[in-house]
Amino acid sequence: MFCGVDEAGKGSVLGPMVVAAVGVSSEDILADLGVKDSKLLLPKERERLYTIIRKRCRVATVRLDAHEIDMVRQDMTLNAAVARAHAQVIAKLSPARAYVDACDVNTFRYAEMVKNHLELSCEIVSEHHADEKFPVVSAASIIAKVTRDRAIATLSKKYGDIGSGYPSDPVTIRFLNSYIDEHRVPPPIARKSWKTVSAILAKMSQSSLGDF
Repeated sequence: MFCGVDEAGKGSVLGPMVVAAVGVSSEDILADLGVKDSKLLLPKERERLYTIIRKRCRVATVRLDAHEIDMVRQDMTLNAAVARAHAQVIAKLSPARAYVDACDVNTFRYAEMVKNHLELSCEIVSEHHADEKFPVVSAASIIAKVTRDRAIATLSKKYGDIGSGYPSDPVTIRFLNSYIDEHRVPPPIARKSWKTVSAILAKMSQSSLGDF
């Protein structure tokens, strides 16, 4: 068996990062699905493929919530944390080979980062844009994206519209500003170690000083 690994939500300021691995015994298992990088698919199509992939393939996921990401970043870089999470999902499937979407400019270095967290013997094929090159990584990207999207939808029910959770999303930034303005602290679902959050807090602190 070989597997593909990808993550969703790495750069988001709100909500979890989800890492997924999809394991198959043959490329034929995915051949008729037309899987591709999840970002290139409409949400409805991702949901449809998600269900089929889970039925046909072995699937493993690891979820890191905002506070967990803040904690691990005290000890390691975000790339190192992703590499460890990649290793965790690979270990759940125990494949002979794993194709991973490299989270480092140096693909060989990233492969070693993942291997360092693995106790089992597994060939690591590390590539940039692996979700566009290998169908099994495309499948993993779909599992990760749908799982994270569902988590964001659940958080929106509790907190109101939080957008996609990414710093580039005006809805997300509006929510963060509003929450911090009202509560004077970031929401529990925010990654407090992100510059986006510290910038809003600094701005609030400056405006508070201006009141005196």
